[in-house]
Amino acid sequence: MQKIILASRSPRRKQLLQWAEIPFEVIIKNTDESYPQHLTAHDVAIHIAKNKALAIKLSQGDSVPILSADTIVVLNTEIIGKPVDRDDAINILSKLSGKKHLVITGVCILFNNKTIVFTDTTEVEFHELSMEQINFYVDKYGPYDKAGAYAIQEWIGVTGIRSINGDFYNVMGLPVSRVVKELSKL
Repeated sequence: MQKIILASRSPRRKQLLQWAEIPFEVIIKNTDESYPQHLTAHDVAIHIAKNKALAIKLSQGDSVPILSADTIVVLNTEIIGKPVDRDDAINILSKLSGKKHLVITGVCILFNNKTIVFTDTTEVEFHELSMEQINFYVDKYGPYDKAGAYAIQEWIGVTGIRSINGDFYNVMGLPVSRVVKELSKL
């Protein structure tokens, strides 16, 4: 497969592309992750992912496919991003405790004037989490760079998740099999 540009600083996305044996180079530009309030959750994830890719395209041109993604967590209708601090992380995990939520990843691939965008959704349900479990996780793992204040592949996912319905790797931050299919079409 042709080398791509990954427009993401996520170590999990890097790891997933390595596992899929997709050659890539990371190029990051700081982008605004705000969004218009009228957008649906799916459109929010695409909006942010597309802005990340477009920031790179402006400086790199069309010579190499650019892949970007953004993952959000949705509880009922509330979009939950990354926690701002310890208290916020504890509050988020307390809200998710014992409930089902959606993990939505928006993906954007730009190449040769072609734009491919899609979302992937996975439903995740946590067991009831005690405050002791939540505090332990937040203090030991510091999930401040993770939407929903957790990583499924860390302790809280291993011990606290009752079920998932959908792509496990989407919850890690990238629906890899779908990305591979889309890249192969290029």
